[in-house]
Parts: sequence; structure tokens; C-alpha cells
Amino acid sequence: MNKRTSQLPGFYKVTVSERRKLVADATGVEASEIARALDRGGLDAETADKFVENVLGTYGLPYGVTLNVRVNGQDHVVPMVVEEPSVVAAASNAAKMVRAGGGFHAEIDAPLMISQVQVTHVKDAARATREILAAKDEILAKADRAVPGLCARGGGARDLEVRTLGQASDEMIVVHIIVDCRDAMGANLINTIAEAVADRLASLAHGRVGLRILSNLCDKRCVRIRCRVSADMLATDDMDGQAVIDGIVNASRFAELDPYRAATHNKGIMNGVDAVVIATGNDWRAVEAGAHAFAARSGQYSPLSIWRRDGDALSGFLEMPLALGTVGGTLRVHPSARLSLKIAGVEAAGDLAAVAAAVGHASNLAAVRALATDGIQRGHMALHARSVALAAGAEGGEVEGVAAIIVEARDITVEAARRALAVLRSDGPASARARSSGEGDVSSKRVEDRQSSNAVEG
Repeated sequence: MNKRTSQLPGFYKVTVSERRKLVADATGVEASEIARALDRGGLDAETADKFVENVLGTYGLPYGVTLNVRVNGQDHVVPMVVEEPSVVAAASNAAKMVRAGGGFHAEIDAPLMISQVQVTHVKDAARATREILAAKDEILAKADRAVPGLCARGGGARDLEVRTLGQASDEMIVVHIIVDCRDAMGANLINTIAEAVADRLASLAHGRVGLRILSNLCDKRCVRIRCRVSADMLATDDMDGQAVIDGIVNASRFAELDPYRAATHNKGIMNGVDAVVIATGNDWRAVEAGAHAFAARSGQYSPLSIWRRDGDALSGFLEMPLALGTVGGTLRVHPSARLSLKIAGVEAAGDLAAVAAAVGHASNLAAVRALATDGIQRGHMALHARSVALAAGAEGGEVEGVAAIIVEARDITVEAARRALAVLRSDGPASARARSSGEGDVSSKRVEDRQSSNAVEG
């Protein structure tokens, strides 16, 4: 098998079947396996009926791949499931910039999750805390007995913490059982442990059992991503690299000072993270909840990534909690989720978290660079034009031709697309092909260029 690579020049120019062959050659995954897992969304209605209730069918979303991703010296072609134009292209382009500076460097925490047990009606929280901590070994052993399979895989309960909440007249305590989940996301394991130890904890605290469930603020299971980008990689036709660095640093400082801006800054990160999480069959709602809670941990909502000048280059740092799994759950039954792990070349949950966070960091870089230079709408609307063309009835090669015309006219509406489509069809097939390939209208080439240079954020 060829050495795994994430560099596939001209990938967006070829057909879907040709892309599958390129990914197969780059990753070692058979093209036929890609086709089987992705055709018709990879999930039939009968299987979907076993996932959730009241099933009528399935709902498809585009499945693309981010290219040029290099994390800790390893290449990854990263699957993304997302409906928003320009997200995949922008992440790929930003990853290419980062790659030139050595790629992304990831530091991953151990896969520790928090099992929360609430105890109410506690009369003496200080005494309850002492008694629970004194019985720590007993409680952890009881937790391990509840999840023998996890313990057999090297995981299990690792620590115990007690926190006091509420007023002195109506105190409650919450006990955290810290659990190593190995390569599982861990929700079911964590909840099982909470149920198993709750009664004993309430007895020790002389209180009543309350809620027993995991916390999605998994701040003991964080990933940190660093990267460095040279100025020449950031330059545009209109701005030199040093000016772009200044603009990106300004955008970062804005997000650090203003929660209104930080929310949109972080949405740009989650564009990339969520798309990878969905593609790999993980719980993107849990990831979103944890990320935003972590962003607010200081009392003010803050950006998950920051950008600074590093001499003549730009350096970026991202930190966020990221609980992902590569075993269990959806992965057991969804062929596209299993395929995603094979294409990405990851087996361990920590490696998947590193890759997802790197794509998030790339998405953020693309967005703040676009904001600091041409603005976010230029590239986004060029890509949005293809969706408008489809809505107007364009087919096949007509889509790019219609998109090019309405972008050039700066009238990206369905009505404008219908007029452009009528012109293309009246000119005949040859003229339509020329327009759609860029031979008859330079704006088609501009659409292609913008696919790899701009990003959306909001």
C-alpha cells in the first residue's frame, strides 16, 4: 500500500467517482467500500428504525473530506458531514497553510470522564465530605464492579471528588467519580457507574439520592492544538502576509474581549469539529455543550482558540474538551461511521479528538483570515451560488455555468439563476459546456479559486 497522504491536488476539479478512487489510493480503503458505505447515505430505513423512534426514513447530508491535514507528523484525509458551503474547502486550504509550517501539534489528555451523583437534604456537608473521602477506595471498587468490561480493557474508576452546592440551610453535595473510558465516548458507562454508587454515597452523606448522570463538561479530557503559519502562506492578492497576520491577531483580540464576537469565533471552530464528529458517528450535541461550557469557565464567554504574532509568522493555540469514541454506539451499526475512521486512519479515541480539533482550528484560521482580508461573504456567496443554481433547475454541467454568471452579476438569487439558465440553454450545449468549464466566462474560474481561499463562520 502507498504511504498514506492527505495531499491530493486538484481534488475538487474531478468527479465524485474519481475522488473516491483518489481517496482509496491515498488511504488504502477500497473504492468499492467507499461506494457501498456512502451511496444513499449509508443507512437504510430498516436500520435507522433501530436507532431512534417513529422512523419514516433517512435524511442525507453531504459527506466530504478535508485534505492536507497533518497532525503530530501523520497525514489524515478527514471525513466531514456538513451542509454549509465552503466549510470543507476552507478547512482544506487552511490546513495546507499550516502544513507548510510543520502541521498541527496535538496534546491529548487521558480519556477521563466525570460521573456525577447529586445528594440532597445534606445536614452537614463538611462531615459528609469527610465520610465519603474516607470511603474512597470502597466507592471506586464498587464503581469498577459495575463496568467489568471497561476494566478488562484497562479503564475504570480513577478518582473521586466532592463538591458542596447550595446554601447552608439547604445544602446539597455532588460527588464526581472520575472514570477512564479508554476508546469509548463513555456516556453509558458513566451513567451505569453513577447508578451503582449512588445509594452508598447518600448513606455516607446522610442525605437523599438526586440525579445520577455524566457531565458533558469533560474538562479532564481536553485536546490542545498548536500551529505556526508563515506570512507568505497567508498573503492574498491585495494584502501582504504581515498585514494579514495583524488582521488575524486583531480578530483574535476582539473575540477575547467581547463574548458577542467570541460566540461567532467559536462557531467557526465548531464548523470543522462538528462535521468530523458527525461523520464518525459521535455525539455532536455533547461536544457542543462541553465546548461552550468550557468557553465560559472563567465567568465570561471566551474564544476556544487564540492567534498571536510569532516573529514574522502567526501562531495559533486551541484548547477544548473533546470526548469522542472509536468503539461502541453508532459505530457498531453505521457503515459510514466505520468508514470514516478507516479513511481518517485513526483507531484510538484520543487520535480522533486530535484530528477533529485540528480541523476545527483550520476552520477558525480560514474564517479569521477571510474576515481580515476580503470579508466572509465573497467566497461564501460564490459557493452558495451553486445551491441557488440547483434550486433554479440547473443540471449537471449547467450548475457551475449558472453559478458563474450570477456571481459575476452579483445577483445570487433564484430568479437571476433562472434567467442565466435560460441563456445557457438557448446558447446550446456547446456554449453551456464552455461557460460551465470556464472557457466562455472567467467568473467560473473565480468560483473555483474562492472554493479554496475563503470560509464561512456564521
